Amino acid sequence: MVDLKNLESSIVNIYNNYYLDVFRFLVYFSGNQNDAEDLTQEVFIRVLKNLPHFKSGSNLKTWIFSIAKHVAVDHYRKKKFISIFKEGFFTQLESKDKRPDEEFEITEMEQFIHEAISKLKPNYRAVVILRGIHEFSIKETSEILRCSESKVKVDYHRALRELKRKLNFDAKEVLTNAK
Repeated sequence: MVDLKNLESSIVNIYNNYYLDVFRFLVYFSGNQNDAEDLTQEVFIRVLKNLPHFKSGSNLKTWIFSIAKHVAVDHYRKKKFISIFKEGFFTQLESKDKRPDEEFEITEMEQFIHEAISKLKPNYRAVVILRGIHEFSIKETSEILRCSESKVKVDYHRALRELKRKLNFDAKEVLTNAK
């Protein structure tokens, strides 16, 4: 996939294929679209700098998301966020099919969920975003987070249990994509 002889073309292809997924991940992680744009730029700068060192046998997507996770955690540590997801991605979505009162309830619930996710430990939050929202496999998640598959399973289970406790209802209702 990565053609080091035609590096410019490879970089354009990588950016076009992964920009939106990385941006969404960073929106979920940071809770702020402006920060996510800056962080996405930082991710692709790091990808560009490290592309010659990329191992051709590795999965490019998990490598890029691993960089994104590190950029997000670095940003989190620098800012020492008090509250993440205050103005999250879901609050900016508009539904044309629902009545205003239904939309308000959904928006309120999404804010409640985002706040609960934001209060999870960073490693739990990362697992929930990758597994529950982005639907990465256990193997892909373990590669991105650079931990064992069993740690991903345990952290995901514990994170869902913690969300259930914080939200006072079944965590699978929260993350309909969770499998």
